[in-house]
Amino acid sequence: MSLLEVSGLGIAFGGLMAVNDVSFAVKPGEIVSVIGPNGAGKTTLFNMISGIYRPGRGAVRLNGEDVTGEAPHRLAEKGLSRTFQNLQIFQEMTVLDNVLAGYHLQERGPIWADLLSLPSMRRRATIARDGARALLERVRLDKTEGQQAGSLSYGSLKRLEIARALALNPKILLLDEPAAGCNAVETEEIDHLITELAGSGIAILLVEHDMKLVMRISSHIIVLDHGEKIAEGDPATVSRDPQVIAAYLGAGQEEEAEC
Repeated sequence: MSLLEVSGLGIAFGGLMAVNDVSFAVKPGEIVSVIGPNGAGKTTLFNMISGIYRPGRGAVRLNGEDVTGEAPHRLAEKGLSRTFQNLQIFQEMTVLDNVLAGYHLQERGPIWADLLSLPSMRRRATIARDGARALLERVRLDKTEGQQAGSLSYGSLKRLEIARALALNPKILLLDEPAAGCNAVETEEIDHLITELAGSGIAILLVEHDMKLVMRISSHIIVLDHGEKIAEGDPATVSRDPQVIAAYLGAGQEEEAEC
């Protein structure tokens, strides 16, 4: 059974269709990548799925439930979390506190209990701290927990952003260009992390311009051009599709994708 189902999704801005009639599904443990040239509608699609934009048409279903247009925090409660192209990191806070901020979005207790430092809140704080440390170990940042986040390398910040998203305990994780700006070593670390997360059963929906990464880790690829889906399939099928090559990959990128 599919965890996420997108059916006929579309939205217009100023009378122009930014995304038009896009449908696909993502199963648990699957890595589905959305690719296409700049302006193809990839981030707009993510914004509709994650509740930032309300679709003009179509539906989003999570675990069979219609969640079209629901607010991001409601979707997070139902198991959908995401990262953004622009890092949402608190640079002045420690690495550990950044992940704890994600836990506090999930663990909502009465504010008076927090202010009074009641035992129940202290227990929850201990559980959250232990969980945050486990997530830092998962993304291989456990040795940096006391450092100021702003002191980390860009690739480490990308992994910290993923750890924050994981603090919401998602069933599906939307990753918007997680390897953008990373060097080869950092990209390989992101590659291993995404593959490991999918192996644990988390569904991954990925937007990424690094075609080597996309072709290496994806179970399924959706190709957008001018807001419309022009192709989909496994990496081998998509990399040889003439329409995809003409719109996005190009002859040079096709050869690179096959490396």
